[in-house]
Amino acid sequence: MDHTRKIDGRFNLVGGDFTNAGEASTQLKKILQLRGVKDSYIRRASIATFEAEMNVIIYTPAGILRYDVDDESIKITVEDMGPGIEDIDLAMQEGYSTAPEWVREMGWGAGMGLPNMKKNSDVFRIDSAPGEGTTVKMIIYLNKGEQS
Repeated sequence: MDHTRKIDGRFNLVGGDFTNAGEASTQLKKILQLRGVKDSYIRRASIATFEAEMNVIIYTPAGILRYDVDDESIKITVEDMGPGIEDIDLAMQEGYSTAPEWVREMGWGAGMGLPNMKKNSDVFRIDSAPGEGTTVKMIIYLNKGEQS
């Protein structure tokens, strides 16, 4: 990995913008590739970021995805202005979904977003309250001996 500097940035996400869905995760993937991050970590970050991005697009009016990459980790924080999550434990169950039918008809909303974010992160934290939006923080530690 290029050990020259820390990089960070942000993407603005727009709810309902399925045309640009996946753009933030694709751009972060390119940034990580240019940084020289191992493929296995890029894959995990891409999956986690894509799932978070889709949740904002499906459920909320807007959100911000921030990333911070250094020699030790990839940190991803997603904050949205959505309706919040009433029951986080239930939402974390694989297959549980509150996605509207029209979203499911598009092939999304299978209830794997939050579980996939957690599975692909070394640290996963979600804070949410109904009417106040949701913040998801994920950390993927680098240099843990994984092979690319």
